[in-house]
Amino acid sequence: MRIASTQFQATMNRSLELNQTMVSRLSQQMATGKAIMVPSDDPVTNVRISRLTREEAIIDQYRDNIAAVKIRLSKNETYVQGMVGDLTEAHDLLVWASDGGNTPDDLKSMVNSLESLRESLVYTANTRDQEGKYLFSGTLTNTPPIAFDGTTYSYAGNAGEQKVVVGNGITQTVNVNLGGLETLLNKLTETIDALKVTTTDASQDPIKTLVADSMKLVETTQNDMAGKIAQLGGSQNVLSTLDSNHANVSLSNNTAMNDLSRLDYGLASAELAGYNTALQATYQSYAKISSLSLFNVL
Repeated sequence: MRIASTQFQATMNRSLELNQTMVSRLSQQMATGKAIMVPSDDPVTNVRISRLTREEAIIDQYRDNIAAVKIRLSKNETYVQGMVGDLTEAHDLLVWASDGGNTPDDLKSMVNSLESLRESLVYTANTRDQEGKYLFSGTLTNTPPIAFDGTTYSYAGNAGEQKVVVGNGITQTVNVNLGGLETLLNKLTETIDALKVTTTDASQDPIKTLVADSMKLVETTQNDMAGKIAQLGGSQNVLSTLDSNHANVSLSNNTAMNDLSRLDYGLASAELAGYNTALQATYQSYAKISSLSLFNVL
């Protein structure tokens, strides 16, 4: 059978191009350690790796959210603990004020301390974060939660919850509702105003009743705040566990992606040697055949 020169050259060129392409591809795979350089190398495996990559990106976002939420909850816990400390001091002062042995002057001397504690509670309740958002206003983060019109304290926030996604179908509330604190502040103000002008000791009304009511309200608020602290601590523990679970899933995903994309160096070396041999043989055959002519057999 006669083979035309153009057909021979085209065939040899295709063979050279194929072998050179495979040598280049295998060399690149061995340099990177990856079996898949482009999706067409293994479409099925590439789809699996893409799914794992997407899942890993989602898990990374969950873990970033958890880290941010834990910081926020820790700050909230610190602020609420500070308020509990102020309430404890206020309770101690009110216990002292309820002692019938105190003179009117003794009661008046407690006013400055109670006023300072009241203002400290208001200041903490109206704390803002680094972005200028109020922490304890529910979802009304641009509104200070405790408002004062010159006479009465009121709660200007709402009971809305700020939620952050920390897992598949899992959210975590990051804010604390301080609604009800205004009632205590108003009762303290009423008691302070009465102490300022009292002419009797604490065994007589209205001082006796005001101090007793304030003490009871302080205790109730303390218990409420303690419950919030416990809830904040519990939430942080749950988030730590959830973050650990995410880390385990992430490790599993990375292991799977590594196994799927990892190059088998033994097989790749054997293939590379084969293509190099084929490439050399093709060059030698091309040179030998190209030098032949019909005159060689005449």
